[in-house]
Amino acid sequence: MPISKSNLISKSTTFRQSIYENMQKSASLSRRKSAFLCHSHKDETLVKGLLVLFQEADVDLYIDWNDHNMPDIPNAETARKIQEKIRGCDLFLFLATANSKASRWCPWEIGYADSSKKGIYIIPTSDGSDTYGNEYLELYAKIDEGSDNTKKGLAVFEVGKSNGRWLSSSTL
Repeated sequence: MPISKSNLISKSTTFRQSIYENMQKSASLSRRKSAFLCHSHKDETLVKGLLVLFQEADVDLYIDWNDHNMPDIPNAETARKIQEKIRGCDLFLFLATANSKASRWCPWEIGYADSSKKGIYIIPTSDGSDTYGNEYLELYAKIDEGSDNTKKGLAVFEVGKSNGRWLSSSTL
């Protein structure tokens, strides 16, 4: 089931920049999985909610707007730095929203990740009336909300499978 935007917005209220920065520092010292998050900057609130959910699963996300080495105005240097970050992360995640599907950068990023043979996961979202993350994005595994008799949370679903594995650093 796609992640509801309202769930991400609710989770974003618990996001703290200082906690994110401390996790990034500790991630560089440990060998936890790292993931490049492809998203639209217009979805900042949703991204913050997703960061909280992934922190709970012990997975580190790279967010370009938190990278102080990125140019203020996107240009060719931005593209080179994004390529470097995609190559440097273990995984590539695409937060599928109306904004990311309309973005000029997001399709380029997913194409680069695909050609780099990265593990790619789509994170479909729903706003109650529409669901985002279909068409060519169905070529890739996805991370959705899941539940069973004992647990509710994020789960990893391989292409064409209805049963998933609970999200953790070891399942990616």
